[in-house]
Amino acid sequence: MKTIETTLLVIGGGPGGYVAAIRAGQLGIATVLVESERLGGTCLNVGCIPSKALIHAADEFERARGFAAGSALGIRAGAPQLELPQTQRWKDGIVQRLTGGVGALLKKAGVRVVPGWARIVDGKTVELAAAGSDGEGLRIRCEHLLLATGSQPLALPGLPFGGPVLSSTEALALAEVPRHLVVIGAGYIGLELGTAWRKLGAEVAVVEAQGRILPAYDEELTRPVLAGLRRLGITLHLSCSAQGLTADGGGLRVRSAHADDYVLPADRVLVAAGRRPRTEGFNLESLGLDLRGRAVKIDDQCRTSMRNVWAIGDLTGEPMLAHRAMAQGEMVAEIVAGRRRRFAPAAIPAVCFTDPEVVTAGLSPDEAADQGREVMVASFPFAANGRALSMEAGDGFVRVVAAKDTHQILGWQAVGRGVAELSAAFCHSIEMGARLEDVAAIIHAHPTLGEAVQEAALRALGHALHV
Repeated sequence: MKTIETTLLVIGGGPGGYVAAIRAGQLGIATVLVESERLGGTCLNVGCIPSKALIHAADEFERARGFAAGSALGIRAGAPQLELPQTQRWKDGIVQRLTGGVGALLKKAGVRVVPGWARIVDGKTVELAAAGSDGEGLRIRCEHLLLATGSQPLALPGLPFGGPVLSSTEALALAEVPRHLVVIGAGYIGLELGTAWRKLGAEVAVVEAQGRILPAYDEELTRPVLAGLRRLGITLHLSCSAQGLTADGGGLRVRSAHADDYVLPADRVLVAAGRRPRTEGFNLESLGLDLRGRAVKIDDQCRTSMRNVWAIGDLTGEPMLAHRAMAQGEMVAEIVAGRRRRFAPAAIPAVCFTDPEVVTAGLSPDEAADQGREVMVASFPFAANGRALSMEAGDGFVRVVAAKDTHQILGWQAVGRGVAELSAAFCHSIEMGARLEDVAAIIHAHPTLGEAVQEAALRALGHALHV
């Protein structure tokens, strides 16, 4: 068996793994990256990127249908037709462009990419099984082992993936619009994809075990999203649980909190009940690493309980966000290169690409209260923002949370069209330790959605100008 030696071995070519490898290569570290499927991982191939492409296509189709029905803007158009195969080709083209770009960047950084499924022998040795021609019968020995294996969709008992039961991966690649799509789970994945397919023409129902949508977000933020779902005609079955498919496979049996059983028509069922760290299949258990639940336990440098074995991204648990994995990967590469780093962000932004969008960074009012913090909270509505109104997007608001004594900003939340783009400003202010007065004094361009950020800070200080 051929053996190669390297300083850093990365298992997994998703956002965390490939960023770690690129940065390591830039720093002159001999690096090998092993990936069993396609570079880019879940995010680029079957997650963040293709889902946002599908959401954009659905938004454009809904907008065209609105013009056909008569628009307040004075635009009239004929009834649009959807050519879903072309939509899928366009979406896949974006994915191919980005994944190809990742390969080019790895090559530019001097990283050796080896296709194959890694099987861990020990903390410094990996063998490749069922690999391509470059990896057949290959053993890799390293000084540092970085685990970046990501996560996988969580299946439900009685509803294994296959046939009409879809994970988010299959839901992104449908060849035709389902007549009846039932989504199990009203978290961000379920609502993003459910909303997209509804706009593309499917009848959509959402089944959620808890009593409200987006349970990870506070209720004030989710109200505009709830209104948007109802406007689209998506039916919600809250405090309900999925019991399995009907005998003929054409429906989903559902039980309410009152133990009432009924059937929802469903030619496709999307299970969006969450994701779990990918820990099986590559002999991870042989290392005996400390775990936190199903996730690999790490410290603030992404070190595991074994020396020179590192773990990043979804494998290490929540929050399972690509940008968190990227930041961790970059940091690990720099530590391996001898730099002093630790992972202690003041805020990791989270975005839900529903209609309208939701973005959070830092502490919410409830989280601040749980920490015993005395805070000031203020919101500014997009109904008073000129740019929002000119985009027919007056629903929603920006909210700021700040320490009562020092006025230091602790958190931001927003819901509305396009608010994902405010996440950078939110994180900048938190990471730089800005006070309400700092944000209030910054001149914000007019007319932009960003003015709502300034106005929220002004309102917290008691002198908002436009509300």
